[in-house]
Amino acid sequence: MMNLQNFMTKMNVSPPLEEAILALANAMVETGEALTKAPINKQLGKLDQENVQGETQSELDVISNDIFMKNLEDTHAVIGVVSEEIEKEIIFDKPRRDCQLLVFFDPLDGSSNIDPNITVGSIFSIYELKHDDPVAPEDFLQTGRDQVAAGFSVYGSSMTLILTVGNGTFKFCYDQSSKFFSCTEENIKISPDANEFAINMSNQRFWSKPIQKYVEDCLLGETDVRKKDFNMRWIGSMVADLSRVLTRGGIYLYPKDNKKPERAGRLRLMYEINPMALIIEQSKGSCTDGVNRILDIKSDNIHQRAPVVAGSKNEVDLVKHYYQDI
Repeated sequence: MMNLQNFMTKMNVSPPLEEAILALANAMVETGEALTKAPINKQLGKLDQENVQGETQSELDVISNDIFMKNLEDTHAVIGVVSEEIEKEIIFDKPRRDCQLLVFFDPLDGSSNIDPNITVGSIFSIYELKHDDPVAPEDFLQTGRDQVAAGFSVYGSSMTLILTVGNGTFKFCYDQSSKFFSCTEENIKISPDANEFAINMSNQRFWSKPIQKYVEDCLLGETDVRKKDFNMRWIGSMVADLSRVLTRGGIYLYPKDNKKPERAGRLRLMYEINPMALIIEQSKGSCTDGVNRILDIKSDNIHQRAPVVAGSKNEVDLVKHYYQDI
């Protein structure tokens, strides 16, 4: 069975990119181990502090962020990082001739699910600098289509890594005995059609009319225009919900709403939505904000929020029609 290093050799991944991906994979293993030991080490629960998002941090948010930061700083390839947990971009003091990569990451996605032992994960996105000059803040504001790699881990019944380096999507499972990530699925393809949708129904009254109508039609099922019944799924952890979409199709929606109208959306573009959008598109799915292709959106802030609709292509295209027609 092909391991992660053999995979990158097969894909002709450059040495700097390989080093960065292996560092991220190691950070995921260390984070998974920290999660396993957290109840014993009494590291569950919230801290009396907030991150840049205004969200109360858990102790494991901080621990996982430190793990990712150390692993990335120790590489020769990564010159700068952006984390969900840190207000500004971090530029490492390293020789520029060796460092060409920028990494964005959410060290612990879905951390509110940790205490009840529900699936969480980590997300990352990698960009390549296009010049040899000193790194500037604007270098971090690239579009999603500029990503050279993206991936996410799922800390569930097994530890899995979903990865794309721009040539399809691959699934790896961590083997505790060998200490390797082994490839268990190659060239993942999302079914173009779906009968499952994932959305937080408690926000229904705050949605725009296109999303309200789309969900209403799904709920009416075979008795109305959709002519088939749908199941609703919602875990509340993006990595878990989109892992399911990659496995058996479906659509994931986190639209803009009027609950907090000052926000463009709930999820962050650069280190949550963009990497997931690249993975979804590399799996023959589709990803939009309702109007625009996610990977074409130019960010003006490293913590910019955006709405997202992702998954089975025909279903995502249908949601776009609802936005056009209503």
